Amino acid sequence: MRDASGSTPPVSRLGPPDISQMSPEERATRLYNRVMTLHSEGKADSAGFFLPMALQAYAMLPALDVDARYHIGVLDLTGGDETGALAQADSINHAVPNHLFASMLRARALELRRDAAGARRAYAEFLRNEAAERARRRPEYAEHKDNLDAFHTQATQVAAGRTRAR
Repeated sequence: MRDASGSTPPVSRLGPPDISQMSPEERATRLYNRVMTLHSEGKADSAGFFLPMALQAYAMLPALDVDARYHIGVLDLTGGDETGALAQADSINHAVPNHLFASMLRARALELRRDAAGARRAYAEFLRNEAAERARRRPEYAEHKDNLDAFHTQATQVAAGRTRAR
């Protein structure tokens, strides 16, 4: 096969990953990462193609920890399902009161619903719990440090009135 320039593109000598050797958790995480990467690259159609597969992979897990629930909630938000994201936020909050992921999902879901007052409350809840929660050094906080930092910046801006909750 030739590309637009008429030359033959290089062929990868590596085959696709053998997912049969991955644990169910690894498969779910890999699909989550794929959806998030495609979404961040502006490839909404491709992200939409893999989104149901990622959600199905999480549905097949024998148990869901807080990190898995956060991933499901983010996938729900990516697909425009604010109700699903709110359900994950509630499940996280029930399992681990004051967990930052619950506030993050809640704020984003309420923004999708155009509930600015509710989103502001979720941002404020995040800021109120952030110092104590980050001091706990939960592994999932380290894994999602960039997301937490970006959310902190936005929550601070909303609290200061510099940015409105969407």
